[in-house]
Amino acid sequence: MKKILVSMIAAVLSITLGACGSNRTATNQSGSSETEHTHSNEYKQPEQEAGTPHKKLVDVTLDRTVDGDTIKVIYNGKKDTVRYLLVDTPETKKPHSCVQPYGEDASKRNKELVNSGKLQLEFDKGDRRDKYGRLLAYVYADGKSVQETLLKEGLARVAYVYEPNTKYIDQFRLDEQEAKSEKLSIWSKNGYVTNRGFHGCVK
Repeated sequence: MKKILVSMIAAVLSITLGACGSNRTATNQSGSSETEHTHSNEYKQPEQEAGTPHKKLVDVTLDRTVDGDTIKVIYNGKKDTVRYLLVDTPETKKPHSCVQPYGEDASKRNKELVNSGKLQLEFDKGDRRDKYGRLLAYVYADGKSVQETLLKEGLARVAYVYEPNTKYIDQFRLDEQEAKSEKLSIWSKNGYVTNRGFHGCVK
């Protein structure tokens, strides 16, 4: 009788211990599964690189410089006038207008820039020509923005902002503010730059 009781107790203990071990294994497997799941999620959303505006540049040949914000080029086999988008420089050759301070400086600098390397144009989303038939474009010499250089050096102001031709307006405003803060060229004369252009003539 004692042997039977001992055998029964041993059997019960064996079953109980087996169940505990099974639960521990299940817990470990479950924990392992959750851990793997957590780690796998860490790689589902990699950090995205900051995008840069796409440029579609068109090669042109320089014919001549007109003034600080206008040039003549050979485009599609024909001579064409290009008016720089989003910038304005003091006048030097406008009919019925005087030569304005820093106008000659802007023209000279523009000529240096467009003659400094491979000339290319970039068009924006809107109209490619203004009411005078001139091409409206961003201009690059060896990949460097001519508009940005003129703005940074205080030889141009941001102007003629018409949607949707505003791709670089934020950057251009930063360039303008940089020159304005340092009071470069056109920004060195109080009241010279206005919302409608430049005030004053070369004496």
